[in-house]
Amino acid sequence: MSVNKKDIFASVQCFSTKNFDIRFIKQDDCEALLKVYSDKKSQPIFNSDNCHGDDFCYETIDRMNSAMKFWFESYEKRYFVRYAIVDRQTNTAIGTVELFTRFADDHFNNCIIMRTDLLSSYEKKEYISELTQIFIEHAKEYYEGQMIATKAISSAEDRISALLSLGFRKSDFSLIGFDGTEYNPKISKSDLTR
Repeated sequence: MSVNKKDIFASVQCFSTKNFDIRFIKQDDCEALLKVYSDKKSQPIFNSDNCHGDDFCYETIDRMNSAMKFWFESYEKRYFVRYAIVDRQTNTAIGTVELFTRFADDHFNNCIIMRTDLLSSYEKKEYISELTQIFIEHAKEYYEGQMIATKAISSAEDRISALLSLGFRKSDFSLIGFDGTEYNPKISKSDLTR
């Protein structure tokens, strides 16, 4: 870790935007997050690439609890941070974002991966832009990486529009999973200075 980066695994900072508070997940988020991960409109948009077969489509509170247990353990092992995205008006979790630096033998080596999962009613350009902008700023403080990348399927028009407006570009490269699987489509931003 370079000297100018803060250690995210020592303490997870909370931060806010106009409409959202972003903080480390809490067990109390489980019921609200089940609404997100059982949302049939959102499920196709989730980024489950290279996640050992987990598709993030959860239908029961037990399955949601199991996923959250894994997220807490992954933080303890310093693999990734899973944040809750909380609507400031309702004080309810309406999604999550996962951030980590990926090291691999492909184009997405030394890359900050951003996985954003939202309740379908929040899958709007204005919200995605607002959230992505703060995630970029936060990522630069805590994570190594020459670029930041995420997934955006072609039907996620608001997501793609928001990302392109923030300087992301569609990638011609596949992310190669631990088992050799090629994952597309990726969208990335190499200029993390703006």
